[in-house]
Amino acid sequence: MRRTLVLGTSLAVMLTGATVALAGDGDDDYGYPTKSNTTTTGATTPTAARETSTYTYSAKLGLKGEVPKPNAPAKAAGSFSATVRDNGSKATVRWTLTFRRLSGKAMAAHIHLGLPGVSGPVILPLCGPCKTGAHGRGTLTHDQAEMLEKGRGYVNVHTAKNQGGEIRGQLRLTSHA
Repeated sequence: MRRTLVLGTSLAVMLTGATVALAGDGDDDYGYPTKSNTTTTGATTPTAARETSTYTYSAKLGLKGEVPKPNAPAKAAGSFSATVRDNGSKATVRWTLTFRRLSGKAMAAHIHLGLPGVSGPVILPLCGPCKTGAHGRGTLTHDQAEMLEKGRGYVNVHTAKNQGGEIRGQLRLTSHA
């Protein structure tokens, strides 16, 4: 009887631990830790130590600032908005891009690293070919996300006539939570 009780108790403890483990990994739909990520003993799991920050960006796209200067209609313009969730090792980007009055079809759009008036490397391809109202998501490294936070990122839209970029807008941090 004593062996049965000891085995039964051990089995109950193992099943309770498995139930707690299966109840959730403490991450939301994007793989970020939730605020409450504790076991029944109150011990915090390692993922709870990661802090997630959310940043919102916007950019007004136009001819000004594009390098080299494009040969495009004077009223070519666009807008870009993005939400970046940075968990310390990677950052998830959700974005929306609109544009109008380009010299032709939008062949591609990207987020680049670069100060105003300076060309820089692509860090996130957005679309190609693109239609106005395009939206999507992508991933950046933590270091790339920090560069955006420091104002060192821009978005541009490329056309066949202006392969280096037709319209451009520097990313501006609009909120941080």
